[in-house]
Amino acid sequence: MNVKMNKKESKTSLEGFKEDAPEPQGITEDKEQVDNDSNEQTVNRQPSTVNSTTSSKNIMWHEGKVTYEDRCKNLTQNGVVVWFTGLSGSGKSTIAVEVEKELLKQGKAVYRLDGDNVRHGLNSDLGFAKEDRDENIRRIAEVAALFKDAGLITLASFISPFQEMRDFARERAGEDSFIEIYVKADVPTCAERDPKGLYQKAKQGEIDDFTGVSSPYETPETSDVIIDTDKLSIGESVQKILEVIANEQ
Repeated sequence: MNVKMNKKESKTSLEGFKEDAPEPQGITEDKEQVDNDSNEQTVNRQPSTVNSTTSSKNIMWHEGKVTYEDRCKNLTQNGVVVWFTGLSGSGKSTIAVEVEKELLKQGKAVYRLDGDNVRHGLNSDLGFAKEDRDENIRRIAEVAALFKDAGLITLASFISPFQEMRDFARERAGEDSFIEIYVKADVPTCAERDPKGLYQKAKQGEIDDFTGVSSPYETPETSDVIIDTDKLSIGESVQKILEVIANEQ
């Protein structure tokens, strides 16, 4: 296995499926404060695939002896972040679950990050105002970049409604190691699939800042793959995504 260095520049437009459940979002990252009174210089040494920024001059980057390339060689795969974005109910989580299962069958080291799940722990302190949504994605983007640096195939399923934060996630992972999947479905279709009745509650004013109803969703400008879930089945969607991931290995 060769460690991938250059990402193919082709973009894929796919068309997709009908059954799905809605999914919220979430994210939070803890910062460890390192007190080093004897050294106040800023150090820019960073791991090969994870960039970092900090406002403190007392926090140093501790370089290890195991590289990203070492991890990829050991796992016989390349680390990559596969970022699923789309409205609640579009099919992100449904597809990501199946992609994870199939990759595991192939012997791949893969982990799935889900918008609902992270709000039970890592991002349980966040709400759904724009500032919280941005922080939600910032934290998950950092986590996904770390997982990618570990050599994992990381599936991140988040509404991630704002282009700026999707671009941030791409930057953190690295252009050559990031696949953005736009899971496309319009609001009426997503509302029909909604078993929790969230869209109806949002329209009735019972839920604030609900994407697609009372909060905007910015259609992706830079997606590597577009899956229209009105047309493709779940199985067809999964197969197309597996093919794209395989091209990155």
